[in-house]
Amino acid sequence: MPEVKQLRKLAGDWLKQRRADAELSQADLAARLGLKYYTFISQVENGFSRVPTEIMGAWANELGIEQAAFAKHLLMYYEPELHRLLFGAESK
Repeated sequence: MPEVKQLRKLAGDWLKQRRADAELSQADLAARLGLKYYTFISQVENGFSRVPTEIMGAWANELGIEQAAFAKHLLMYYEPELHRLLFGAESK
C-alpha cells in the first residue's frame, strides 16, 4: 500500500488537473471557496494538506464535479482502507 505522502501527492495531482480543466487559477479557486490564502490550494495540490471535509462540497461545485463522486474519489487517497470497506477493492 502506498504511504500517506504518496497518496496525498496523487490526490493533489488529480485536484490540480481538475482545477486546470475548470480553467481556474489557485487564487480564483481560493476566492470562490472563501479562503483567506490561495497558498492553501497549493499545499493541497502538492500533497502537504488535504481538502477539509467542511469545504469538500463547495470545492467539488467549483470544479464542476458531483459532490458524492468528488468525496468518494478523495476518500480513495485520504482513507484508502475505508474506501475499500465502503466501495470494494475495484471501485474508483
